Amino acid sequence: MNFENTDFRAELLDLENPFDVKLVAEFLSKHGFEYKPNEVDKTLILYNLNDEIIGTGSFKHQTLKFVVVDEKFRESTAFPWIVTTLGNKILENYKRCFVYTRPKTASLFEGLGYKEIARAEPLFSVLEFGYQTIEDYQKFLLQHKRKTKTNKIAAIVVNCNPFTNGHLYLIEKAASENELLYLFVVEEDLSSFPYKIRREIIEEGISHLKNVVVLATGPYIVSGAIFPNYFLKSESWNEISQKQAEIDVSIFAKYIVPILNITKRYVGTENYCETTRAYNTAMKEILPKNGCELIEITRKYDGLNEENEPNYISASKIRKAIKENKLEEVLHLLPDATQKFLLSEDSLSIRNKIINSEGRH
Repeated sequence: MNFENTDFRAELLDLENPFDVKLVAEFLSKHGFEYKPNEVDKTLILYNLNDEIIGTGSFKHQTLKFVVVDEKFRESTAFPWIVTTLGNKILENYKRCFVYTRPKTASLFEGLGYKEIARAEPLFSVLEFGYQTIEDYQKFLLQHKRKTKTNKIAAIVVNCNPFTNGHLYLIEKAASENELLYLFVVEEDLSSFPYKIRREIIEEGISHLKNVVVLATGPYIVSGAIFPNYFLKSESWNEISQKQAEIDVSIFAKYIVPILNITKRYVGTENYCETTRAYNTAMKEILPKNGCELIEITRKYDGLNEENEPNYISASKIRKAIKENKLEEVLHLLPDATQKFLLSEDSLSIRNKIINSEGRH
């Protein structure tokens, strides 16, 4: 598809065409970006009338990516044209759009109406624009806020892919130690178990806990927009994962903690995933500065393994057992609600998806 303009022309990249991919990858490489076509839905290339590439931009779901204009053309209308064009395409399907950029270039997006919601120097600034913003999410939280007699108000963020006895142990402990517990369930549907099913199983599994309020995370807590590395197949830690974690935790501390008067956030110790460990590290650094204590609970385990070390319960072990057709061997690690679902025909499509998939989620 071509877009005509008196100063330049634009076209959407064919992500299946190696030549097109190489073209934009080389352009972005010159400007310090590593282009990954599997991490975008659409890419737009901007040419001048001499057919030289002067800029490019991409998006994945509701997040703008790789927006770069060659230095010679940064005083032209190229940058606002790319951002506006792609932003409008995102808003055809979503109520908001996000952009990751370097802090030093955040002002360029602010000049187009975007608002910065968090930053992690020196790599990332995250801004948003759209019909709904983080203020709307705060209003949603206020609708579900409960009055308390004390300040013993805790929070836990879970994905529960699927819900295990480890999750249940952490939730029960936090609920027993506090007057109120807000349980945030990751709403993004990038895991093997869809959000609707994960939430239903959790709610059934904790129905005996009357001081727990279950809330959706929206796009602001552990989402593909704010913390995309959490959902990548690779579990390797790197600086990008660390900075994305800092962004996510900063948003929680700045926009969610004060709205719900949260004074504690509970997490389990992380023994397997480096990305989640980086997330815990960010919480230790950021939350106490914002009046929220981090409570790290030793992960529940099931006996000792061959190395005489605790056999920690994890959702990844459950998925691995499903993939290897060994579900019966791990049923004792699951609450009744999860067992019932996994042994029913309703879970067949999910189990088949796990069996036929590769990677973490």
